[in-house]
Parts: sequence; structure tokens; C-alpha cells
Amino acid sequence: MPSGLVLHSTGPRLPSLDRLASGCALSDEDAFGLLGADAGLEVELCAAAAELRDRGRGRVITFSPKVFIPLTRLCRDFCGYCTFRQSPEETDGLYLTAEEVLSVAKAGQRLGCTEALFTLGERPEQRYPEAAKWLSGKGYRTTHEYLAQMCRTVFEDTDLLPHGNPGTMSRRELEALQPTNPSIGIMLESSSARLYEAGGPHEFAPSKRPRVRLRTMELAGEMGIPFTTGILIGIGETRRERVESLLAIRDLHRRFGHIQEVIVQNFRAKADTPMAGTPDAAPDELMWTTAVARLILGEHVNIQVPPNLSEDYERYIGAGINDWGGVSPLTIDYVNPEAPWPQLSELERRTRDAGYELRPRLPVYPEYFANGSHWPLPPTLKDKLLRLTDESGYVKGGIRRYVHSN
Repeated sequence: MPSGLVLHSTGPRLPSLDRLASGCALSDEDAFGLLGADAGLEVELCAAAAELRDRGRGRVITFSPKVFIPLTRLCRDFCGYCTFRQSPEETDGLYLTAEEVLSVAKAGQRLGCTEALFTLGERPEQRYPEAAKWLSGKGYRTTHEYLAQMCRTVFEDTDLLPHGNPGTMSRRELEALQPTNPSIGIMLESSSARLYEAGGPHEFAPSKRPRVRLRTMELAGEMGIPFTTGILIGIGETRRERVESLLAIRDLHRRFGHIQEVIVQNFRAKADTPMAGTPDAAPDELMWTTAVARLILGEHVNIQVPPNLSEDYERYIGAGINDWGGVSPLTIDYVNPEAPWPQLSELERRTRDAGYELRPRLPVYPEYFANGSHWPLPPTLKDKLLRLTDESGYVKGGIRRYVHSN
């Protein structure tokens, strides 16, 4: 592999690609040097990223068999690309009831799912009196209180493990989820302040301010909560801003070691949104960003590209990913309803054809609970994790448990 590659222009010096592939940590200067990789060098970037992945994660690509539970689609924010949020007059039910939540979870359990992904709008009771009234009628002050109870219900009454994704959180709100959520998530999306300026996709979404999202991630690190985050590309940010976002994530992981997974997600335009006319993120942009994410974050951090958002998703194995994220045999992707999940048999085939083994995982990765891990998870939570997994920390039964039933 070539080393010491230098641009032929007056641009920045590219870091040595063989040095990157060997596991040497990038300085911030080196990370920004990756911006100088033109189309002719992207093959080398991807090869270095893939080699780094193989060194740290081996020849296994994982996924989480899940059910998607949209607890409420009401939200105080308005993002320029979102079709998940609804106003009270657009929905038949303001919140899923406890019975509805448990029904979905038990149906997923029968299909072998192990993750209950709770996705919901940000603090809708602060915008909609209807939401506050519904919660009060059930004995709750906030949406977060209701979420914490639904997580307890699923944790206690099924084999599924909750993974809460409710947006920004305070320390108290994280504490309420910690006993039943082996991992929690919030997408950073971007650390760029430009995106919430007038005309930007986050202009009317105060909860998408990078500062408050990074603070949630910081609190989770202080509390020892394994955390999933990621960036969304193609919403108006530059490549430099993507690098800045990845460096912000890396800085938190270096401090706390809790960033278990980083999602690199591509924007897809949706009808009836302000960004309906914005082009989808180009596959080559996703490829470049995925490789750069691996090179910046290093060999051990788990990196995911959602397979339902790309037709030829297997190509991103060659850019250094080691995970496909949550895939459901039961529920749709409510955030991207136009994009069906791949059949698990097809996901397994494409992964195998690329030379890798597909294995199911829990919503928390094995390094946080298995093989003598000393990560400080609550004991009752760790007991359940170990009961559901084999000696390697992956879901018992392996991929045969799912492929043969589909």
C-alpha cells in the first residue's frame, strides 16, 4: 500500500495510508488531511479503512434483530427532512399505550428479536397541551417518565432489551433509563452550527443544537452508559464539517470509552418536507465518509451503515463498517418508511459473499458485558445479557436462528 501520499496541488499533505492501516492514531491535522483525498485516492482510503477494521473487529459483521416501537410521533422540533413527526391532528393516537407496546414486543420475541428500539419525538408536552393532558391522565409528568416505565415493562415482561432513543436527556432522565437500557442513543447528526441558521434544516429544531446533543453524550459517558451516536450526511454540511463531527465523537470516546457504535447515515429526500427537492446523499460521499470515519475512530469502534437506505449496501463493507444496525423481521423503519429492511437471508448472503460472517448481537456490544468485561452495567441487566448470549457475547443460536425462519 502506498505511503506518504501527497496531493499534487498546494493542499494539505495526506497522512500515510499504511500508517493509518497499521492502527496509528490520527492527529486532528491528519484527520483534516483526509479532505485532500481526491477520487483517485478513495480506493486507497477504503482499503486502509477495511484493513483497520479487520485488525480490530475481525471478519464478523453484526446486526441487531429488533422491533421498532414509535412511542410517540409528536415532537417539539421541526426538522427540514423529517416525516416521522406528526402533530396531534395527524395521528389517531398521541402515544402508544402500554398494551400496544407490549403487544409489539411480544410479537418480536416470537420472531427471535432481542432489541426493543424506542424512538420518539422530543419533549412533545412542551409544545402540545394534548400531549401533556394525555400524560397527566396516565399519571406521568413528562414523556421521559412514560418512556422509562415502558422500558421497565418490556424489560420485565419479555426477553427483549430496550434501547431508548428519545433525544436530548438530563442526568436524571438517563438515570431513569439506565437500569433497563443496556445502551442508549442519540444521533449527533452534525456538529455544524450552520445547519441551525436561518434556512438550515435545524432552524426550527432547538434540540438539534450540537452543544445540547454533545452534552447528553458527555453525561452518558460520565455515567458509564454504552452509547450509540452517528452523523447524517447530505443535509447541507461540508466534508470538513463531517470530519469535525467525527472528531467531536472521538474526543468523547477517548475520555469515557462509552461510544459503542457510530452510524454513518445517508440523507434520503422525502416528499412533503422542506427538503423534498434536495438530492439524496451520493453513494460515493457515503463511501468516503464511512472510510474516513473508520480511519478517525480507529480499529475498535463499531461503525454502521444502514442497509435499507442503499441498494448495494454490501459495498460499505469495503469502506470499513462492521455492523448493519437494527434490522426488523416485524416492524417497518418508521423514520424511513419508504425503505424496507432487507430480508435476513439476503443480508446474510451478501455479507458472506463479501467474505464475512453475519452474527446477531444485542443492542449493546459484547465488549461491554461479555468475556470478563468490567464495564459497570447494573447487575440485573448484565445477568439478562449473559443469559441471552453465547460465550462470545452474541445472540444464542447465531444467524441460523433467523435465516431458517424467514
